[in-house]
Amino acid sequence: MNKSLMSWLQEGNITIPAALISQYKNLNLSEYDLVLILNLLAFQEKGINFPTPDELSLRMTLPVRECTDKLRKLIQKGYIEIIEEYSHDGIRFEKYSLQPLWEKLIDQFLLVGKQAETVVKKNEETNLYTCFEKEFGRPLSPFECETLAMWMDDDLHDPIIIKAALREAVMSGKLNFRYIDRILFEWKKNGIKTIDQAKSQGKKFRQNQFSNKPTKQDIQPQANPVPFYNWLEQ
Repeated sequence: MNKSLMSWLQEGNITIPAALISQYKNLNLSEYDLVLILNLLAFQEKGINFPTPDELSLRMTLPVRECTDKLRKLIQKGYIEIIEEYSHDGIRFEKYSLQPLWEKLIDQFLLVGKQAETVVKKNEETNLYTCFEKEFGRPLSPFECETLAMWMDDDLHDPIIIKAALREAVMSGKLNFRYIDRILFEWKKNGIKTIDQAKSQGKKFRQNQFSNKPTKQDIQPQANPVPFYNWLEQ
């Protein structure tokens, strides 16, 4: 095998978290900071845990003075730290630790995920208000908007479940907030948390109503027709 190729293979590899590449800007790291950190990782892979600014400068386009300055700022900002350890022979030595960087990266990654969840939730809430206004055929009143917000924020009803309760009210011909609130109350009491459970519950009630519907012989001349399932009577 070609000696140059063998040297290249012997250089080894370094493992880089993909989040570091995607989030270094959000961590207020520059491209020079990133490359410096990557070189620290590369040195650590070779067992060199405390490379000098001179060694780092040889791998970068920065002079030794700027490498020294970059290292100092990364330490001051809490991205890397210098720790002391002891060898098996009891000899004290220093090394760079990237643990603070990984902790910041984890926090940033969780923050991005939380922000994405917030955007999704906001879109769902906006869509929920639109659904109600469409079914009611008018803009919601301030009181109705506040009720919707309370269902989500105080009662912790999922927007999908609220939409299901709205559909149930439409099917029952009782399109008002009091009726929908009662449906949500009953569902929460019975542990209904998913759309499938809500559909099954509504279907079961309607089947019970149909099975209990009186026959023609049982209907009196002045009898009123059997209504849909009335949640308000629960």
